[in-house]
Amino acid sequence: MKKFRILIVDDEPRILNFLVTKLKVSGYETLTAGDGQEGLEQVKAQEPDLVVLDLLMPRMDGLDMLRQLRSFSTVPVIVLTARGDEADRIRGLQLGADDYLPKPFNPDELVARIEAIRRRLGTGDQPGAAESVVLGDVAIDFKNHNVAVGGEVKYLTRIEWLLLSQLVNSAGRLITYDELLTSVWGPEYRDDVQILRTWISRLRNKLESRPGSPRVIRTIPKTGYIIDRPQGEPI
Repeated sequence: MKKFRILIVDDEPRILNFLVTKLKVSGYETLTAGDGQEGLEQVKAQEPDLVVLDLLMPRMDGLDMLRQLRSFSTVPVIVLTARGDEADRIRGLQLGADDYLPKPFNPDELVARIEAIRRRLGTGDQPGAAESVVLGDVAIDFKNHNVAVGGEVKYLTRIEWLLLSQLVNSAGRLITYDELLTSVWGPEYRDDVQILRTWISRLRNKLESRPGSPRVIRTIPKTGYIIDRPQGEPI
């Protein structure tokens, strides 16, 4: 059976060696890169299952790598950020990172987050889920993973599809923050409202004509989100 392959991108040899040892002991195959440019080359050549990406690196930093990576790949990415650097953490999530971990970090927590992403990767279509739904000018085809807004096709990442699926399949019902976080990321993320808000913002920017005044995904302050059930359409 093929092992789950992880690419570690970091310019510090000490951290690279430490993570390679830890992940191999945990049963993973590892690849390494010393900067973003080398990391992109490794993704294209080796097709890893997950990327652990440091943000501060020479030649090409982690944010630039992530920006280019998302133009051709949906591989899950965990970004490593300096502790307390809120701006870089949020920017990483906005560019499409699946998760983040502030340095210094507990290696066991990194392994736990990798396992959480592996569980999400195994999430298939839910029984009873709608195959297609129309919400105003938004047409969603879950069977073929296709979304069109006003006739224009929009590309959604894996996380965005999972969020949209949860919201649409519960249309007409409020879904709380912790419910969405648990169903999409896992129970260990149930209090991480910031990551949820960031991904909802990304999704709205693709689905809403006026993201600042959303009509498709509505916010219930301090509680959660809701998509209204389309009138006359079963969901």
